[in-house]
Parts: sequence; structure tokens; C-alpha cells
Amino acid sequence: MSGHSKWKNIQHRKGRQDALRGKIFTKVTKEIFVAVKNGGADPQNNLRLKMALQKARDNNLPNDNIERTIKKASGDLEGVVYEEILYEGYGPGGVAVMVECLTENRNRTAADVRHAFSKHGGNLGESGCVSFLFQRKGVLTLDNEEQELDEEEVMMAALEAGAEDISSEDDEIEIITAPGDYLKVKEVMEQQGYQFSSAEESMVPSTTVALAGGDAEKMIKLMDALEDNDDVQNVYANFDIDDDELASME
Repeated sequence: MSGHSKWKNIQHRKGRQDALRGKIFTKVTKEIFVAVKNGGADPQNNLRLKMALQKARDNNLPNDNIERTIKKASGDLEGVVYEEILYEGYGPGGVAVMVECLTENRNRTAADVRHAFSKHGGNLGESGCVSFLFQRKGVLTLDNEEQELDEEEVMMAALEAGAEDISSEDDEIEIITAPGDYLKVKEVMEQQGYQFSSAEESMVPSTTVALAGGDAEKMIKLMDALEDNDDVQNVYANFDIDDDELASME
């Protein structure tokens, strides 16, 4: 299972997902804004906007917010200009970390991200220092416990819909697709009755770093600190913490 989904599971166990929910509107709104700025307001001709709008609907972002953001990005309303920045660095134990940001103040964001790394046992690196360890993929997750799924049937359905790979762990089934394909796979499988707990693009690591003890605790704090920043859109890391270790931290 990808490091991305592992982190989602950790957040759920720590009760962090509800705490972050209030920040999701801000992050999704920014993503819609930049998608329109870069590719226009028609989601049929702008895949990035189509994915952002799907994420907005999945998180119950009000239609008024969506329409206002599109108008601002299209120049119909006055608004700020966001800049996309990617930071790369290392967490405790040599974990590779990628931080995607959207900000109207580069200096503030750089200082905040650098502070988070240094405070929690990591350090920022040069551009390209860890990105080669990740691949952009579509990641769809099914809750196996709630739906009582047959993994072999899910695999066949996913592959026929265009998925690349499938894996299962901790009562979840994870489906991996090529970048941009996850919406198509999601739609096809939903027509067959499957209900996804999450579906989005992610940076999936090719290798993982096992953490325990102090390094594990510092890594969790680093991820929390970065995701608490309104300028941070996504954080990806290749750490792995086993369930026994997690239980000892709770």
C-alpha cells in the first residue's frame, strides 16, 4: 500500500482528519483557482480543473464558493494571484518528503516550511533531491470492511476499467491508475456499485523507509505541522510505521 494511503490511515487513527476538514475548503479553493488560471474555466478541456471540482464535490464545498472562485480566476472578480512551489527535503531517518504549495507570498511560505522541517528533525534539500523516488499516480481506496468485497472481483473490475495495479491491507483495497485516469476508473466502477472512500492523484513512493521510536514520532509531527499550513496543498513522504509502533504512540 502506498505511503500516501498509509498516512491517511494514520490520520484517521489519530483523529486528525476531522481537525483538518476546516482547512480543506481553503486548499480546494486554491486548487480550483490555479486550475482555471492555467487551463481555462471549462472542465471538459481542463483535466486539472475537472479533478479539482471532483475533489470539491467530494468534500461538500458549496457551489457558491466554487462559482466565485472560478469568476475570480477568470478575471471577472478581483482576487489574489497564487504561485505554485514544490519543496523537497528529508525527514527523520532520511525519509523523502515532497511539499506542494500554493501561495501569494513565497518568502512567508519558504520560511514556514523550512521552520517545520528544522523543528521536527528534518531539513530542506535541493530541487530534485527526492522527487525521483516518487511517481504521480491515481489512487482510489475502497473500504473492504464496510462493503465486504471480494478482492479478486475488485481486481478484475479495476483492471477492466483501466487500472494499473491493486493491493490490500488493513481492511482497505487500494487501486492504482495512470495519472489522470482515476476519474475514469472511478466512474466505471461506481456504475458497478463500488463506493470509494477516497479518490485522487498522489505521488506514490517507489521505496519506503521504516521508522520506529523517536524518529516515528518526529515524522508524524512534521507531517502534521506541514499539513496545518494553509499554503501547503499536499505532503508526500515515503515512511512506513507498523501498527504496533503506532499503537504505542497513541
